[in-house]
Amino acid sequence: MSDGDKDSAFNRAVKLLRYRARSEAEVRKKLQQLGFSDTVTASTLKKLRDLKLLDDAAFASNWALSRVEGQSYGPLRVDKELQQKGIAQPIISQILDELFGQQQGKQKARLLLEKKFGHKDLTEPKILRRAIVFLQRRGYRDSIIAAILPQSGGDDEMEGP
Repeated sequence: MSDGDKDSAFNRAVKLLRYRARSEAEVRKKLQQLGFSDTVTASTLKKLRDLKLLDDAAFASNWALSRVEGQSYGPLRVDKELQQKGIAQPIISQILDELFGQQQGKQKARLLLEKKFGHKDLTEPKILRRAIVFLQRRGYRDSIIAAILPQSGGDDEMEGP
């Protein structure tokens, strides 16, 4: 492992991080795709962590916050996206607890529902189904959806993915 390889890998990683924040797994994958050895990649990642340029917890927190506030995503969708970014499950769990505590998940889902369906009659089956599917796509759990929506006529509409 030459110093040139280390410097080149470090410079490429910093260039990646200039465009947008990334998880450690994303940087590792990109460096490996660029042909850097595992040893050089590991050394580069360590250097980036030491310089505080790479921090999975901070990255995940910022990513999740932007998805919740900007896109109104729910905990299931945020969880899935962070897993795809290579974030460890304990970090994901902590962030989701902070963003979607006891009542915050219901509040966020209710606000989103009011914004999208505020003037519509949610007791009408067709509109109720649309609201359910909308909240599921946004990543809200069925239990939260059931808690904030009016009960339908006994249909099993909460079944699904």
